[in-house]
Amino acid sequence: MNYDLHCHSTASDGLFAPGELVDAARRGGVNVLALTDHDELSGLAEARQACDAHGLRFINGVEISVTWEDETIHIVGLGIDPENPQLLAGLQQVRGSRLGRAEAIAARFDSIGISGTLQGALSLAANPAVISRAHFARHLVSAGHTRDADSAFKLYLGSGKPAYVPHHWSHLEHAVRWITGSGGVAVVAHPGRYRLSDQALRRFFGEFRDAGGRALEVVTGSHQPSQYATFARFARDFGFHGSRGSDFHGVGESRIGLGQLPPLPDSVRPVWDLFD
Repeated sequence: MNYDLHCHSTASDGLFAPGELVDAARRGGVNVLALTDHDELSGLAEARQACDAHGLRFINGVEISVTWEDETIHIVGLGIDPENPQLLAGLQQVRGSRLGRAEAIAARFDSIGISGTLQGALSLAANPAVISRAHFARHLVSAGHTRDADSAFKLYLGSGKPAYVPHHWSHLEHAVRWITGSGGVAVVAHPGRYRLSDQALRRFFGEFRDAGGRALEVVTGSHQPSQYATFARFARDFGFHGSRGSDFHGVGESRIGLGQLPPLPDSVRPVWDLFD
């Protein structure tokens, strides 16, 4: 079975509408798909309907932004109940801070002589409630300021760059509680992407486990192949299950397509054992 348990639609910062995303997953050979939009559940119903039509199994998902020791970390929830009141209230709280951050990013751009970025980013966000740096990056490309989205982050939007605005997201224990309280499994998204030492990662994984977290993404489009074994070892050390997901946002913005990742290492218990 080909599981892809991390991807994004236009409900957050993906380029494909949920139904289009499912069609791309089918063409990529995916059998089981989780849609995990950032802090948003509005794409789940359309994605589930499309999966039913194409014969794919669908898993309700979400990706929640948290702040831990000044680092932004993403926690994926799999198998959540999208009608759970606590989860809905928590996500509404997180989304509510996004527009203010976007306005601050635009002000940074104004200060370096690049105007109109807020309007440009909003015009590219199908769901303005979850406007993100990715939308600013796409505007910079379309306006000719950078050649691609990666360059936009390297030059302007990445940490320490002229238009970067630090932000405090939800607390780790709150995000995990929203996920587990709705019947879901909490998973650390792409742990190799964070600017954390091995010692800090171990401290974080311990807190995540103590809060009720159950799994790590081991094989992900945001990891280099050399990192798969590293995070398989972390999963074993902390008693976590392993997850697999492309983190697909769209053609040209993702390192790997839906369903195109290698299998999980045999040494890792797959996260789908927890909900299959």
